[in-house]
Amino acid sequence: MKGGFYGLRGKQTSLILLALVCTTILIWAWEKTPLLTTLLPPQTRMQQLYPGTALESSWKVKNISNSPKDKEVVNDQEEQAFSILDPLAPPESSPGIWNSDSNMINTITPSDEKGVTVNVPKEESRDNRKPEEKRSLENAEDMALVVAAPISSMNKSSALEGKGYKNLTSAGNQACNYAIGKWVEDDKLPLYSGLECKQWLSPMWACRLTQRTDFAYEKFRWQPKNCKMKKFTSSNFLRRMQDKTLAFIGDSLGRQQFQSLMCMITGGKKRPDVVSVGGKYGLIKARGSLRPDGWAYRFPDTNTTILYYWSASLCDLEPLNITNPSTYYAMHLDRPARFLHRFLHKFDVLVLNTGHHWNRGKLTANRWVMHVGGVPNTDPKIAEIGGAKNLTIHSIVKWVDSQLPKHPGLKAFYRTISPRHFFNGDWNTGGSCDNTTPLSDGKEVSSDDSLDPVAVSAVKGTKVKILDITASSQLRDESHISRYSIKAKSRVQDCLHWCLPGIPDMWNEILFAQL
Repeated sequence: MKGGFYGLRGKQTSLILLALVCTTILIWAWEKTPLLTTLLPPQTRMQQLYPGTALESSWKVKNISNSPKDKEVVNDQEEQAFSILDPLAPPESSPGIWNSDSNMINTITPSDEKGVTVNVPKEESRDNRKPEEKRSLENAEDMALVVAAPISSMNKSSALEGKGYKNLTSAGNQACNYAIGKWVEDDKLPLYSGLECKQWLSPMWACRLTQRTDFAYEKFRWQPKNCKMKKFTSSNFLRRMQDKTLAFIGDSLGRQQFQSLMCMITGGKKRPDVVSVGGKYGLIKARGSLRPDGWAYRFPDTNTTILYYWSASLCDLEPLNITNPSTYYAMHLDRPARFLHRFLHKFDVLVLNTGHHWNRGKLTANRWVMHVGGVPNTDPKIAEIGGAKNLTIHSIVKWVDSQLPKHPGLKAFYRTISPRHFFNGDWNTGGSCDNTTPLSDGKEVSSDDSLDPVAVSAVKGTKVKILDITASSQLRDESHISRYSIKAKSRVQDCLHWCLPGIPDMWNEILFAQL
């Protein structure tokens, strides 16, 4: 009887152990086999991918490490009047009128809050990831990857700004956020000489041609925190862009990025084989004009075209009376520039930017009259410069996004605003940027919140990618033209544009990494 009892218990124990082994194998297979997870109902699968409670949708601007509170981060005031007769300078309707406006978008000032790390599953990549308004913060440390793009900050002064946008870029087994990282010294820089790149570089931005004697700012490279950017080389870039066209459309900071890229590709050397193809895009000097509206050059060996078109606001500007040279222009806040509309199908990579031309003085000087829906604007909220700018950025990005299905090979980027560094005044009131010591206010960006929440809000929910350069550029106040601007006026410094070689080179390295 006793033997039978122990024999029966032994059989039961074996069955229990066998069941446990089978259950363990089944659970392991369930986790490792994506096909099995498709058997779950949709809501169950979503809970499996994103466990935990919902993420708060409202975010505050986080601080750049070692950056003081009292320093200006972003000021959407006018691009400054450093007008020089430059053969590559963009056209200006009425130079010299650069009054600030009380309706300007508020300056964004970093707070003292620490950044929040949000993680995402390994299965998601930059190309198939969809932005979400909510995300779990619970058990974040147990998940695999750090989110790879700035999370939006809510600017409470604007009703058009939205929630966060996360832009993933795969880098091995970790995600790379190109906006988070640090500046590191690199004796191999710069990638070209400001003295030699005369074919592409405007003399007013080549600080080697001025009286400036310190060039330590040329020797720093941006290193993202979670990955290594592939080194930019001319051959790698041209091979990647073979039979393709890259277009920059924006203000003079966009033109700096264009000239920087031309110098980077050519190594600053003269290239008689590079062909000007601006005529194919209508970029020709009109009668009575000092310069064309842009430039386009083709590298024949790889059939690669690099193009720049000057559109400071990105809006469609329509003359109200074409027979009157002094006519006013309808500034269609909800329409893209006609050039963009006309030639988008020819582009493979598009980089848009705007920001520093949005003030009342510039609109008045250029005789731009705000229009929405094809008629003069009557909404007082949109009439404010901040509202007009936000509407335009959101409208243009949304329009580009709507065109992407028609052009599946097109990669579109919106570049965040380039920071200005006027201290103790503005451009016309004695403001200066005399610092020549690199990284005097810190070298690292640790927050995952972008300092340009308008841009982040605009690209959220679209396939337009963000090229976030604001926080990293904010740390480099020593790299501006400053008082060394050619033919600079007394007490006027250029603390908006950058010396080249310089910071825009970094923008192009990040762009290259995302191609």
